[in-house]
Amino acid sequence: MRFFASISYNGSGYSGWQIQQNAPSIQDEVQKAVSTVLREKIDVTGAGRTDTGVNASGFTAHFDFDGDIILKEHDRIVYKINAILPGGIVVNSIRRVRDDAHARFDAVSRTYKYYIHNRKDPFARNFSWFCKFPLDVDAMNKAAGMILGRRDFSCFEKAGGTAVSPVCDITAAAWSRYIPTVAALPGTDYLVFTITANRFLRNMVRAIVGTMIEIGCGKHTPEWINEVLSSGNRCMAGQSVPGHALFLTDIEYPEEIFEYNLIQ
Repeated sequence: MRFFASISYNGSGYSGWQIQQNAPSIQDEVQKAVSTVLREKIDVTGAGRTDTGVNASGFTAHFDFDGDIILKEHDRIVYKINAILPGGIVVNSIRRVRDDAHARFDAVSRTYKYYIHNRKDPFARNFSWFCKFPLDVDAMNKAAGMILGRRDFSCFEKAGGTAVSPVCDITAAAWSRYIPTVAALPGTDYLVFTITANRFLRNMVRAIVGTMIEIGCGKHTPEWINEVLSSGNRCMAGQSVPGHALFLTDIEYPEEIFEYNLIQ
């Protein structure tokens, strides 16, 4: 039987999702915890890789297990897995899916959020990037509208990327203001960039945000982003912003892969 696990994690201190030699990873921690609880070696496959320090509140991974204990004792199994996992990683739930379902290849869309604040804030610093420059949000949103659609996004891919194709389909991209949940300091602007696409290239979101920042600072007009896109050249785009403020928040799948959940 195949299962999808919904996972949230604080990427600080990890080399990203994927197992790396001589570096801690989220995948390794999850595999060890699940294997311990289910008492057999379990290989966990993620929906993709996240870079070093990047966080996730809605990551998905799949694994195979033939026993029915997960179906019969779901809450107890999830509790035991979380008791083993480090404090920065949590399994939210486990659902049975079709035996051919794949966490990576069956994903229809992925959504990321990037957080920014414009004044020094001790409460936001761990999960938001301090950008000291005043930003023109309207200009950044105008530029965001220009990256929508299906096209070649080579200009935002990290050098050495291994993507089979540079073509992605961005269906939503926008900047908005938000109020932090811990504390909002007077006079501070808190911004979040939300972007959804069918797939992303390596480092793509952080490069897009860095490019938007240059537009927001007035270094370029919003239309400049069309020149960046047309160039296909990573050197034309802005610098990548730090990973600690980036969150993978949602991955969508076709409802039919969860058909087993209707009959169990």
